[in-house]
Amino acid sequence: MPEIPAYLRRGYITPGELFSIIPKPSEERLRQRPVAVPECPQEIPCTPCREVCPTNAISMPTPNDIPLVDYERCIGCSLCVQVCPGLAFFMIQYVGDRARITMPHELLPLPERGEKVVPLNRVGEPVGKGRIVTVVPRENTKGDTPIITVEVPIELAWDVRVVKVVRE
Repeated sequence: MPEIPAYLRRGYITPGELFSIIPKPSEERLRQRPVAVPECPQEIPCTPCREVCPTNAISMPTPNDIPLVDYERCIGCSLCVQVCPGLAFFMIQYVGDRARITMPHELLPLPERGEKVVPLNRVGEPVGKGRIVTVVPRENTKGDTPIITVEVPIELAWDVRVVKVVRE
């Protein structure tokens, strides 16, 4: 029986582990427009991301395969983020010295555009400061989850995967 990868035993994947499975988008591509990044390392039967992609940028030879994104074909529409039942797709874009990360947001309260938030890493630890750039409420998405875009320092692009709203 094959050994279970550390990220499956732990419950989250590190950026290094992720990019040993899928290719990382180039910095040049990240500066052009948002690009979809799947953090979906389990081989389970699930294809909503592939089915919703308007440019066929997401490939999966079988429904059990890990989704792979053709970064040049990806137009940054975020539909994959909206429909992923595992909340495992993110959009990343570099803008100057900042990164914009589009992600599902299931926690209440829903942040507001322009609001300052605390970005958290994959294990829920605060990693800096961020600002909400866009909010798409659940009723305006193709899926069942609101999505948000948070802007953070570029060095946090591959760490931030959720935000905490702190209101006084």
